[in-house]
Amino acid sequence: MESITFQYPAWYILLCVLAGLILAGLLYYNDKTFKSQSRALVWGMGVLRFLTISIICLLLLEPLLKSFITETKNPVVVLAQDNSESIAAAFGEGEKETYNQQLASLEEALSKKYEVQSYTFGEEVKDGLSLTYEEKSTNISSFIKSVYDLYSNQNLGAVIIASDGIYNEGSNPIYTGYQLEAPVYTIGLGDTTIQKDLFIKRVFNNKIVYLGDRFSIQVDVAASNAAGTRTNLQVQKIEGGNARTLETIPVAIDKNDFFTTKEIVLNADKAGVQRYRITLNGVSGEVTTGNNVKDIFIDVLDARQKILILANAPHPDISALKQSLETSKNYEVTTAMVSDLKVKVTDFDFVILHQLPSYKQPISNILLQMDENKIPRLYVVGMQSDYGNFNRLQPLVEISTDGKTTNEVQAKVATDFNLFTLSDALKDNLPRFAPVLTPFGDFKQLGTGQTLLYQKIGKVETNFPLLTLGESNGIRSGVFAAEGLYKWRLFDFLQNTNHEVFNELIGKTVQYLSIKEDKRKFRVTLAKNIFDENESIVFDAELYNENFELINDPDASIVIKNEEGQEFPFTFNKAGQTYNLNAGIFPVGNYSYRASTSSNGRQQTFEGQFSVQPVQLELFQTTANHGLLKLLAENYGGQFLTQKKMAELPQMLEEKGSVKPVLYATSKTRSVINLKWIFFLLLFLLSSEWFLRRYFGAY
Repeated sequence: MESITFQYPAWYILLCVLAGLILAGLLYYNDKTFKSQSRALVWGMGVLRFLTISIICLLLLEPLLKSFITETKNPVVVLAQDNSESIAAAFGEGEKETYNQQLASLEEALSKKYEVQSYTFGEEVKDGLSLTYEEKSTNISSFIKSVYDLYSNQNLGAVIIASDGIYNEGSNPIYTGYQLEAPVYTIGLGDTTIQKDLFIKRVFNNKIVYLGDRFSIQVDVAASNAAGTRTNLQVQKIEGGNARTLETIPVAIDKNDFFTTKEIVLNADKAGVQRYRITLNGVSGEVTTGNNVKDIFIDVLDARQKILILANAPHPDISALKQSLETSKNYEVTTAMVSDLKVKVTDFDFVILHQLPSYKQPISNILLQMDENKIPRLYVVGMQSDYGNFNRLQPLVEISTDGKTTNEVQAKVATDFNLFTLSDALKDNLPRFAPVLTPFGDFKQLGTGQTLLYQKIGKVETNFPLLTLGESNGIRSGVFAAEGLYKWRLFDFLQNTNHEVFNELIGKTVQYLSIKEDKRKFRVTLAKNIFDENESIVFDAELYNENFELINDPDASIVIKNEEGQEFPFTFNKAGQTYNLNAGIFPVGNYSYRASTSSNGRQQTFEGQFSVQPVQLELFQTTANHGLLKLLAENYGGQFLTQKKMAELPQMLEEKGSVKPVLYATSKTRSVINLKWIFFLLLFLLSSEWFLRRYFGAY
């Protein structure tokens, strides 16, 4: 419906009409031009002029055209189906298809009167009723939040949720805090009868352990309605598709509501991601055995570094260093005399050179191999050292001495050292430790080094370096300019009944020197090594040029291989200056990958591995929780129904009368002067008058 309103009082319309009459009368009342023509022609041209003037005057009053539009919108009814694995487990043979037909019939019946929006929910909320019952978890509160976000400002008539009431992600849906302005109707699925069932409720384990460590796994075992039965808890290691039993623990179930915790201690005897399977043997009459098995993945890191203590001759310092380093399981320590060397220096990650080079053992070849392989090292100077050769082979400290006499010195901790931090206990105790022996002479720190300990001779604090660390040509090295470290270890125990201060000094020194910077020009990274089976595997990659600047001009590819040797090739996407790839979801198992690209004619590769672990949340609880569904319906003013009564829902909504269509009225206002037909009307009136005047002889 449309109506016209004016911006001025209505009686102004009379003035517009009067203006039209006056101007038309002035032009034609006494006009002698058309004396010979009929009076009808004059009156006709007068009417045309009258209409033109009147309409123009009316337009000056700024008339507005108002349009009123009414729209009837049917109420929205949200129909949601729990699509998780626990729903499928509750259906017997043929029951799933029967239920799917019932749900489709309900959707069709509701669609006749309402606007039905259908969803499935589990790990996430999805549009439509695509029923697979394969979701690995259930988050009911997330679905309620989605409904609130989408429909809080719409005519939401009702929300229908079909579920077993089991949720294992998100908060309790009763306490979500989202105030839906519509009743919630819940349809209870599954069986609420507590049946005989054994299940592994939870497993607690470290995600990462170190090679050679012993680690524990804690398993929560529960059972319902199984009093008087016995079972075995087994721990197996899965390797190449084969299961090897590691532990078997008998479990006696003495009551219907049974719970116990078992701890299993295992050895981390192999590096890489290891897969373990924890199994409860089933008992007669058990409702399901799907929750009797739990697979876990543990990343066993081989972080041990091979350390060689290479000495010119036997010395107590060698044992002190070895014992200190072996307190860390990250180090594998080997000792050897240079005169009887039976190992390859290049097989080690770090080398301690005790009183080497010496006059009898210049070790030029050994140092050349170490330089070629960029092996970090720590020099321990003593009376057997060849100081001239020593000064030429390292860039940290210069010692000027004849090597015949010694000084007893204690340590003074440098205040400006910043390569790593030391504990207050070390700073307080180390200066009081027994003195060590340094050669008598002059000590000078060179430009590439940073001194951690200075020499204190008696009560005189000098600037002679005692322990200096640094890096040159990409190789980290250190110099301890004294012998007698074993005294510090013994004194530490004498003072503190432990070796913690000495171990900290040696441990942090070796840790700093032995860390190798990753200078590979092509690198691939994963956010983690162990993924859930419902997670996408996302790779990031970086390629550096000779100046270590990021580039991604060449294409990069990756091949993922499963345990059976099947390969899955992919090509990286280019993003900015880097690469990325979403490889999607992979089945449970262990995988290796090899990424490659080419830069400046050189093939660059990167290898790694990851594992995919199963998500078994939906199998831990088999008894439906209709009590939660009833509370949910009650909180939102709805009603709980069983599966048998779900067909009655359309009638219930109609009888309740709260689900009604809403009438929306909108008004639209526009200026009449903007109407195109007004322009053409005025053009017609003026043109007609002009034509008549010209045709009958007027100007």
